Amino acid sequence: MKTYVISRADGAPDWGAAPVLNLENCPWLPNPGVAASAQLAWNDEALLVHLRARESEIRAEHTEPLGMVCEDSCLELFFRPDTADERYFNFEANPNGRMYIGINYSRARNSRQAPDGEDALFAKNARRCEGGWEIFYRIPWDFVRLFFPGYAPFSGRELRANCFKCGDLTPHPHYLSWNPCTSETPDFHRPCDFGRMILA
Repeated sequence: MKTYVISRADGAPDWGAAPVLNLENCPWLPNPGVAASAQLAWNDEALLVHLRARESEIRAEHTEPLGMVCEDSCLELFFRPDTADERYFNFEANPNGRMYIGINYSRARNSRQAPDGEDALFAKNARRCEGGWEIFYRIPWDFVRLFFPGYAPFSGRELRANCFKCGDLTPHPHYLSWNPCTSETPDFHRPCDFGRMILA
């Protein structure tokens, strides 16, 4: 199980200094030349996320809330805020900044979320960059507390999480992950495959 330490940020995070988490595992299909990375930080208000993909053929068709962005070029963060609770969030985003958000026990027990004012709530910023695209967003702890009442971040607190890259309907379908995926067929909804993340 891999471990990543989430840097604490005072104000805006310094992404130039935050540790990079590379998605180096390529289960199920050969890698067509896609690469992806993630950086996370946190403060008293939110978990701060930066995901980046390097891919030459970008698909960005979905523009509606809760669209199946996994069909597009897609970057994903799945995380269990409380290691004593089986539930986990999945945040899936495409280059348009559209998100599929869920709170789940498993793929079959997935409750989709479409918060009012989603763009402002998560402060999403998706953009094309050299060789690919990236997205920045925040997950407010107040949003986490809607599902985990009383949840409090603190230095040393441990989460379980995994980061993914996929593109089901891209010209070259692919799957990448940070922590290894152990299922025989494509499935990111497996908390047993999540790694450890620790708030610094």
